[in-house]
Amino acid sequence: MQLSPGMRAVEAYPFEALDRARAEAAAQGRELIDFGVGDPREVTAPFIRDALVSSVAPVSSYPRAAGLPELREAVAGWVGRRYDVTLDPDTHILPILGSKELVFSLASCVFDPAAGKDLALVTTPGYPIPARGARFAGGDVVSLPLTQGNGFLADLDAVPPETWSRAAILWLNYPNNPTGAVAPLAYYREAADICRANGVLLASDEAYSELYFEGGPPAGALQIGDLRDLLVINTLSKRSSMTGYRSGFAAGDPDLIAALKRLRPSVGVTPQEFVQRASVAAWGDEDHVRDNRARYAAKRTLFLELFARHGVAVRASVATFYVWIEVPGGRTSQAWTDELMDRCDVIMAPGSFFGSEGEGFVRMAMVPDQADCERAAARLEPYLGEIA
Repeated sequence: MQLSPGMRAVEAYPFEALDRARAEAAAQGRELIDFGVGDPREVTAPFIRDALVSSVAPVSSYPRAAGLPELREAVAGWVGRRYDVTLDPDTHILPILGSKELVFSLASCVFDPAAGKDLALVTTPGYPIPARGARFAGGDVVSLPLTQGNGFLADLDAVPPETWSRAAILWLNYPNNPTGAVAPLAYYREAADICRANGVLLASDEAYSELYFEGGPPAGALQIGDLRDLLVINTLSKRSSMTGYRSGFAAGDPDLIAALKRLRPSVGVTPQEFVQRASVAAWGDEDHVRDNRARYAAKRTLFLELFARHGVAVRASVATFYVWIEVPGGRTSQAWTDELMDRCDVIMAPGSFFGSEGEGFVRMAMVPDQADCERAAARLEPYLGEIA
C-alpha cells in the first residue's frame, strides 16, 4: 500500500505522550492531576444538555453542509451582541465540527502551488494544527516568533516581501494558546491590510475569546469591518465547556464561505442536527459563560498567587484557561514537566510541544475542577518552596 507524502510525514501528536504518562501512572496506582491537555472538565450547563436530548428525533437524517438556519442566525446574533458587527447568516457564516477540523483543512482549500501560493505563516509558540495542516496539504510553513519582548504579537513587518508573495494564509490565534496573550484591534487591522495587499487569507482562530480576566472583552478580527480575505473561527468548546459536542462556526469572506459550502457535502463534517440545536441554546445564553469565566478566574488566582509566593515567573496569561510559566533553574521544559509529575503527581505540557519558541516554559491548563486545583496547589507548595 502506498501512502501519500503528507500521510507519510504525519508525526505523533505531542499530547499523546501525556496520555501515555497518565496511563502508566494509573497502572502504578498513582493519581495524577492533569493540567496538560486543554479539555475542560467543568459541567456542561444543564439547559444545553436538555436542548440536546430534546432534539434527538425518532428518524435520523444527514445534516446539510450549510447548517441549520436557526444556528446560523444564533451565531449572527451572538456576533452582533459581542462585537457590534452585523453578519448575514446565509452568506457570512458556516457551522463547523468544532474548530480543529477546519484549522487543519483550510490550507488545502487555499494553497495554489501553480500560482506560487503554497506557504502558511504560523506563530510559535502556538497550537500545532495549522502547521500540520499546511504540511499535509503539501505546502511549506514559516514560523513567526512570539516573545515577551514583542508582547507575544508576531512582528509582521519583519516578514520579507518574498515570503509574503508565497504566503496563502496567515494564522493568528488570540487570545493565544499557549501564552494567554491578547491582541488589540489595531493589530488585526494591520494584519488585514498586509494580507489584502499580498493576496493572503487572514485566518483568526478565536476559540478562547470568552475566557478573559484582565480588562474588558478582547477584540476580534470581525471588528475590522472589511470581511474580504478574512476568516474567523470560533467554537463552543471552551466558552461553554462543550468539547465533546464538536460545534463551532467559521465567519467572514462570503466567497470563501460559499466555496466551503460547495466542498463540505463531499467531506461530511457538518455537526449532527441535535448538536446544532443544543448549540443554538448555547450561543443564545451568556449567564453560563459568566459562570465559567468566574470559575476559571478563581483557579487562575489560586495558581498565580502560588507561583508568585515562590518567585516562579508567569508571562502574559491574561486570557484563556492557560498559565504560561517560565521554567525555573535552567531546566528544559521537558525536564521540569517530568520532575513535576515525579515529585508532585501533576501533569503539565512542556513548552517545546508548541514549537521552538516555547522552550523554557510550561503550559498549565486550568481544566481540573476547583477541588483538584486546590489539591494540586497543596502538592506544589512544598516542592516550589524547596526549589525557590
